[in-house]
Parts: sequence; structure tokens; C-alpha cells
Amino acid sequence: MNRIPLLKTAAGVACMTFALVAGAQTNSASTAPASSESVGQHVDDATITTKVKAELLGAKNVKSEHIHVKTRKGIVSLTGTVPTAEDRDNAKQVVEGVSGVSSVKNHLKIVAAQ
Repeated sequence: MNRIPLLKTAAGVACMTFALVAGAQTNSASTAPASSESVGQHVDDATITTKVKAELLGAKNVKSEHIHVKTRKGIVSLTGTVPTAEDRDNAKQVVEGVSGVSSVKNHLKIVAAQ
């Protein structure tokens, strides 16, 4: 059926919208010291994270829905579990192909499906 690609596309769009909205929220009245990360960089990292999640969801060669993605200054960190070493390597390869990713820290653990 054609519902799966449609659902994946809808999920990707929803994630992208959420990331852009969440990344755009700032507190200009904050008295906290400024971090080394600009608002623009934060939005870029949120966009990269969203792209990575969408690509992982759509990847046919990665068999896990338990992958967590964080991005900081273009460096993507993957945590969570996958069923095989091949899935771990494939996940890293998928992420490396995403625009804006400067490097990947692959901390995925292999846990056999039960």
C-alpha cells in the first residue's frame, strides 16, 4: 500500500515543523549568561536533527525505532539500540549523508530483538 510513504512524509513534515517552532523560541529577557551557541546555530541544529530523524525513519536498511538523535554545532550523536552491528553501521552511513552533518558520534548499542 502507499500509506507507509505518506505516513513517513507526514511524520517528517510534523517533526520539521516542531523543530523549527521549538528552535525559534527564545527568551530575550533572560539574565543568564550568553552561551557560545547562537540562535541561528540552535535552529540549524534542530533542523539537522529533524532531517536525520526523517532519514532514519525512511531508511529501509536500518531496523530500529529506538534511535535518539541530538545535534550540537553540526555534530550528530546517536544513542539507543539497534538489533545488529549492520544496522548500527547503516544508521551512521545514513546520517553522514544528511546535509549539514559535519560528523557523527555513533553510540548505538546492539540489542538482539526478542
